[in-house]
Amino acid sequence: MKRRAFPLLLLAGFLAATSALSQETKTSRQAVEKRLHDVEKEKVSPAIEQAIHSLAAASGFTQAVVSPDGKKVAWVEELRDKNGAESGNSLIFTTTSDGKGPARKITASSGTPRAESDITWSPDSRGFAFLSDAAKPGQLQLYLQSAPGQPAKRLTNVKGFLASPKFSPDGKTIAVLFTENATRAAGPLVAETPETGEIKDAFFEQRLALIDIATGKLRQVSPADTYIYEYDWAPDDLHLVVTSALGNGDNNWWIADLSILDATSGLMKSIYKPELQINFPAWSPDGKSIAFIEGLMSDFGSIGGDIFLMPATGEKPQNLTPERKASISWLTWTKDGKIIAGEYTQGDSSVISLDPSTSKIDSLYRAEDLVSTGTWGPAVSVSDDGKISAAVRRSFSAAPEIWAGPIGNWKQITQRNKGVTPAWGQAKSIRWKSDSYDVQGWLIYPANFDSSKKYPMVVEVHGGPSAAVLSAWPGSGDFALALAASGYFVLTGVDEALKTAPIDSNRLGITGWSYGGYMTMWAVTQTNRFKAAMAGAGIANYQSYYGENKIDQWMVPFFGKSVYDDPDVYAKSSPITFIKKAKTPTLVIVGDSDGECPTPQSYEFWHALKTLGVETQLVVYEHEGHHFAKPEHQRDRIRRTVAWFDAHLLQP
Repeated sequence: MKRRAFPLLLLAGFLAATSALSQETKTSRQAVEKRLHDVEKEKVSPAIEQAIHSLAAASGFTQAVVSPDGKKVAWVEELRDKNGAESGNSLIFTTTSDGKGPARKITASSGTPRAESDITWSPDSRGFAFLSDAAKPGQLQLYLQSAPGQPAKRLTNVKGFLASPKFSPDGKTIAVLFTENATRAAGPLVAETPETGEIKDAFFEQRLALIDIATGKLRQVSPADTYIYEYDWAPDDLHLVVTSALGNGDNNWWIADLSILDATSGLMKSIYKPELQINFPAWSPDGKSIAFIEGLMSDFGSIGGDIFLMPATGEKPQNLTPERKASISWLTWTKDGKIIAGEYTQGDSSVISLDPSTSKIDSLYRAEDLVSTGTWGPAVSVSDDGKISAAVRRSFSAAPEIWAGPIGNWKQITQRNKGVTPAWGQAKSIRWKSDSYDVQGWLIYPANFDSSKKYPMVVEVHGGPSAAVLSAWPGSGDFALALAASGYFVLTGVDEALKTAPIDSNRLGITGWSYGGYMTMWAVTQTNRFKAAMAGAGIANYQSYYGENKIDQWMVPFFGKSVYDDPDVYAKSSPITFIKKAKTPTLVIVGDSDGECPTPQSYEFWHALKTLGVETQLVVYEHEGHHFAKPEHQRDRIRRTVAWFDAHLLQP
């Protein structure tokens, strides 16, 4: 890999094929203003409202977990309010993995449903632990459901943030990640806490804590100056493997290393300092090896790379999947020493089995849908022997449900979203060449598609940069699928789509969020092919961005050096460098508390367009981070985005 090659190649194929349109848009400002005025007054088209309703109608599942013996499955189901918006509360259900038993609700709350999540089964499969804020809204505690029919028992009484509980192999201890006195959830995707006064590099440490089930005693075991990201128990119950880094936890995941933690003394020993990012450390059943994923990643939780295996004593790791045309997204061990892994494969979800002793790989499942356990990428929960699994399955055409059974031969366990249908048209996987690369993208057809008509199309560039788009039912704030519901084709490319479907090449738009917002800004400074754009949470100027964002550590692996050592590579990758070429009407959207792509980046791009006389509008949402959390803001973003493209693309 040439690490200096910043991934502008993702869009280079269609940018190289573009031809500038000399004619300026004929859409009048009055038409734009009327559309946006209608949004302000909530006088929006029925198609948009149907899209919003469809996105909000589906029940969501955030976790699916099979018991170690494979006989039971538990899941977390999100609850929505009377308006269909995510309420922040959830319920846990459990049933037999064959789906024949009754579904039982498990909760720590005696009344109103609360936020409950993070199920972990006990090794004997009799019960499980989970997190709930039943005792105090907003404050998660650890609870134990020890047997069917018994009330859940609270094990902790802490102040701070808990996450990722996991039983020790002997079932006597539960490990959990604990950020004491934390003021918000971990990670840079949530809204940042406003800072005033003297600004210092202050932060909270996420430490690994151990809870003795018999006594309920909690002991923070990892060092106080070290942030723990992920972990796994050793078979001896005395050690854990962790990914960790010193300093600011939001920023330093990109430089985390692999360490062994002594569960008794708390001593940590680093055994591997990776070249790139690592994730999903997993100790082998015989205690001799540790598997993990290493690759070029851009967000914690958005995982991709190869499977590496190293001795637990710390010798050089071996890449078990070199040159594989797929990206590993999750892994686990089975008791017979095999590795089960999920992977992105050219737009498909895949599950594979890998024998580390021979490097032999067997394909267990591959299809055009997203199969996950609540993770961003493909993953399944498997029994100890690997024979039974559970997952959340969803696609562009099917709302999520819980499925369980042998991998690839699952049976549907739930019927929560029966009758929920998409407001958009069919999704078609298409492929094309971009320079020397084979590229796959999804072409989403408009609702009520008529092959005799020509339609506008909006290109959506995914975030990341290191990420992929799979066929998955969208979240309630998805503005791209709302465009398809409103009469647009939606795609991640251009020229191949023009060959495939009746698309009007004179009515093209572009949009995206995060890295997709950056690429939208970049595209309109490189070509006039697009007649309208919406840049969400983008990056206008990599030089100023380096000093503004809360996660600058991600940039060095992509650019090769810091901005202080090589400012030129940052400048030539910045849309603001080429801003005088921009002519495309551009809507700019961002949250005012975004730590990943801070508000000033959007302001800088909007200010430049406005100064140069390019039609533009900037919308900043109060107390929203990189991921919008408030349903009313999600809906407003959809309405504004569709209205902007309607005003510029509906007429030929």
